[in-house]
Amino acid sequence: MTLYAKPLPAGGTIGVAAPASPYDARSEILRGVEWWEAQGYRVKLAPGVFDRDDYVAGDPRRRAQDLNALFADPEVDVVQSLQGGFGSAQTIPFLDFDTIAANPKPFVGYSDITALHVAISQRTGLATVYGNGLVGVGDPETTKFTRDRLLDVLRGEGTSEVPRDPDDPYVRAIHGGKVTAPLVGGCLWLLMQTMGTPWEIDVAGKILFFEDVKAPPYYVDGFLTQLAHAGKLQQAVGVVVGEMKDCDWGDQREASDWARSRSLEDVLEERLEPLGVPVLYKLPLGHGKHLASIPLGVRYTLDADAQTLTVVEPPFR
Repeated sequence: MTLYAKPLPAGGTIGVAAPASPYDARSEILRGVEWWEAQGYRVKLAPGVFDRDDYVAGDPRRRAQDLNALFADPEVDVVQSLQGGFGSAQTIPFLDFDTIAANPKPFVGYSDITALHVAISQRTGLATVYGNGLVGVGDPETTKFTRDRLLDVLRGEGTSEVPRDPDDPYVRAIHGGKVTAPLVGGCLWLLMQTMGTPWEIDVAGKILFFEDVKAPPYYVDGFLTQLAHAGKLQQAVGVVVGEMKDCDWGDQREASDWARSRSLEDVLEERLEPLGVPVLYKLPLGHGKHLASIPLGVRYTLDADAQTLTVVEPPFR
């Protein structure tokens, strides 16, 4: 059963925790805070936001405690991740799912934060948001399209067709058809890390969404092969492949001729088209220039014939 949070109210408070990688420069955090404040909101930073332990933001128990506290804090309206990177999965054993379920709030992050989206969904049913963390909204290279879309979704205005990339509106149907079902997923590499765990992703009767970055075609082939061997692909009623940033050979490391012999689209065609369900590719969902934030865990209509993906169930109530 889906658990719904409330939308971000005017003048509300954004609580920020660092469940994955730490900041590089302190200004990355300050830029994000200033951006939220310029939109009329308050920001409450968790105590561990400035922690650093090599490529993670401190001890995993501490990182989880910060998330638990933000969900429990009555002043906080939205819980946002600092950023992705690496390490979210380390915090899962220490999350208080009872507290999260008792205090449903929009939870925002993407990339490595996929691990938390999946675990929270599996344990609480909470609809979450695949979108930028604090560092992302403050990044000077983040586009107006990306920021506006995140605000629209958090304010409860994101029930509509997921917008195409404003610079390149091309979207491809790998297999036609139309279906309405809940959408789950995230970064493909992180989805694979849920396999065999107590919070393994459930795709039965759902639309599977995935994206990735710097995963060459044979990596993607391997991931999809494993999902097929586990029966996951066959359980999905539709597939949405977002932006696969740098997943062909443009700026990949040198590869042998055999590794370069198959393109990413070749892999997607071979692994997904035979499923016989609607498959849509190349909406701006991922690590590219533009990110169209989307709610996870609510129903969408995937119309591959019309090349559209539309949110049909409000993520917030």
